[in-house]
Amino acid sequence: APSRKYMCIGGESREMINVKKTIGWADYTINPVKGLCPVACDYCYARRMYKRFRWNEEIRFDGNTLVDFPSKPSRIFVGSTMELFGDWVKPQWTEQIMALPHNFPQHTFIFLTKQPQNLIEFSPFPDNCWVGVSATDTAMADSALRHLFEVKANVKFLSIEPLLSWQPLFPIKFPSHLNWVIIGQQTPVKKATMPNIEGVEGIVRACDKAGVPVFLKENLSYLW
Repeated sequence: APSRKYMCIGGESREMINVKKTIGWADYTINPVKGLCPVACDYCYARRMYKRFRWNEEIRFDGNTLVDFPSKPSRIFVGSTMELFGDWVKPQWTEQIMALPHNFPQHTFIFLTKQPQNLIEFSPFPDNCWVGVSATDTAMADSALRHLFEVKANVKFLSIEPLLSWQPLFPIKFPSHLNWVIIGQQTPVKKATMPNIEGVEGIVRACDKAGVPVFLKENLSYLW
């Protein structure tokens, strides 16, 4: 389960959480690009925090987050509050971010995007990268898998979080080259936004058939 204890690296700690100690499948998160994410998902927790605390919404680069990493090999999620593969991220920022796996080979860097069509530009990814695509429904998952097929990375995953809807009768064949599927509920957890258990079971069965491991977020426990 996500820890509520936060550790910050770099400046502006009052504005943005730079590093959060463990979110279940990552040990730390860093946010080198700050500001209000233009993707504008209405369920985004980061947008709610920006609005609530009146943080600076300007999209900008914070190089302080790219130093002082832990010495122990760790899984580091890059960009938990910002879409890093969008056109609003300047090339010079991306260059510094994508240098991280080369500069810190002892760590594993996790990238997650809702812009899977742009991943091919960075393929092949370094061996110490996990590359994932977010999807919230069947159509997005189908598109994500098609784009991931073209990407070369040691670990490729699909994050179906939040699972907003799923059509069990619309079959998706999860490819065997996929390393993980993550399923989670919208946060904060509410009964009104809880996904249908049939959808979760349908995804798990399809993954089992393909031999793809599934990580069920703890916030789904209410379904059972």
